[in-house]
Amino acid sequence: MDRPAIVIVTFKRQDLLEGLLASILQSTVAPWRIVVVDNEDSPETAAIMERFAADADALWGPTEPDAEGGTARAVYVPMAENTGGSGGFSAGVARAYELGAEWFWVMDDDVAIEPEGLARLDAWTDRADVIQGCRYDFDGGPFFWQYRFWEGLGIYNPFAKSAFEDGQPKPVNVMCFEGALFSRRVVDVCGLPDPRFFIYWDDAVYGYVASRHLRAILVPDFVLSRRREVRNISVGSVRQLNSTSDMTRYYILRNRGYIARYLREYGDYNRFAFGLGTAATFAKELIRIAAVDRKSIVSGTKRLFKGWRDARRIYRDPSWEPMPPLG
Repeated sequence: MDRPAIVIVTFKRQDLLEGLLASILQSTVAPWRIVVVDNEDSPETAAIMERFAADADALWGPTEPDAEGGTARAVYVPMAENTGGSGGFSAGVARAYELGAEWFWVMDDDVAIEPEGLARLDAWTDRADVIQGCRYDFDGGPFFWQYRFWEGLGIYNPFAKSAFEDGQPKPVNVMCFEGALFSRRVVDVCGLPDPRFFIYWDDAVYGYVASRHLRAILVPDFVLSRRREVRNISVGSVRQLNSTSDMTRYYILRNRGYIARYLREYGDYNRFAFGLGTAATFAKELIRIAAVDRKSIVSGTKRLFKGWRDARRIYRDPSWEPMPPLG
């Protein structure tokens, strides 16, 4: 794999970030760059990055110069304001792209990489431009990810099978920014991840757009482990419904406006079917409030309705444009 850059977004979780950076130092393959976007612009995070940069250079030595002539592997990107995960990944991929990265392995701060993770992904880079590896959950078991997107409904396919057949990859039409690896061709063709989402659905839509142009796969190799425990309930044998916040609930509904715009851009939008998908999403969030979060349903429902109203404004915005290609 030529010039792989690990792109990390962090916000007020220095302990988790330190754990992730420590795991990167155990990688059997030296990443070309490690780009950390700090949505807090914290002196504590800056100090962590300074120590990590020294450790990385001592371990692996200087690397191939980037487009700006630099040779340090660690790149720190402090943000002037909190741009959410969406804005952070957009800024991080943009910085790695400017430096000359050919592959982008993106992740939040609450994971750790497997020592062979990058090497395992490298084995598939001649077969696809988007490669999603498997993850261990915080309890050590496999984490199930809904890897198929129903374009008509605009939701994840809840019936996607979990098993792999004979170790072969599965075609996917979404990404998860908790461990997705994608090539420079993706950024050339699709542009940067859309920062307007702030949080939620941004990776699903970026994967959807990428899959319309290039091959995207889910591979059976485990490359990451999740390190932050999240309250959840089991749904069937492998799926689970995780706890979330009222803020996230707002963006889950609001960002359906962006999903509709992108689906319309590619000719996959059906007003009736998408409305059913929105109703299903609304109902799922009500179940989450009652069964997982166990909060008053009133505040959560207010945020859902506000998100739904704002989604309609996004869909009707005459000035909206998709992210432009960079190639």
